[in-house]
Amino acid sequence: MTAYPDRPGSRVVYSTGVGRVCPACRRPAERCECRGSKASAPPRDGIVRVGRQTQGRAGKGVTVVTGVPLGATELEQLAKALKQRCGSGGTVRDGTIEIQGEHRDTLVAELTKRGYTVKRSGG
Repeated sequence: MTAYPDRPGSRVVYSTGVGRVCPACRRPAERCECRGSKASAPPRDGIVRVGRQTQGRAGKGVTVVTGVPLGATELEQLAKALKQRCGSGGTVRDGTIEIQGEHRDTLVAELTKRGYTVKRSGG
């Protein structure tokens, strides 16, 4: 996909015909070449880490669970159960579970009860 065929190396700056574009490989999301690559997956050492982030959220805290050794569908099911346990909203994004609010202690206890090795990360 070239903006100008007579100018090699040029790229499309704006187009309404493509839709969503992968930020890594710059291809349409349907034809992404880097999807599922091991480079984008977080390292899995058997330890589930529960931390807190506020970056890019206007100061609002989000509890982030990383390193869960599950597939996509099982991760969605676990996220649903954790959201219900905390009574809060959240999402699964890039292999991590994000729960709205400060719920580190609750999530550490719940994940330990489910048999995971859990560590609190961050401050």
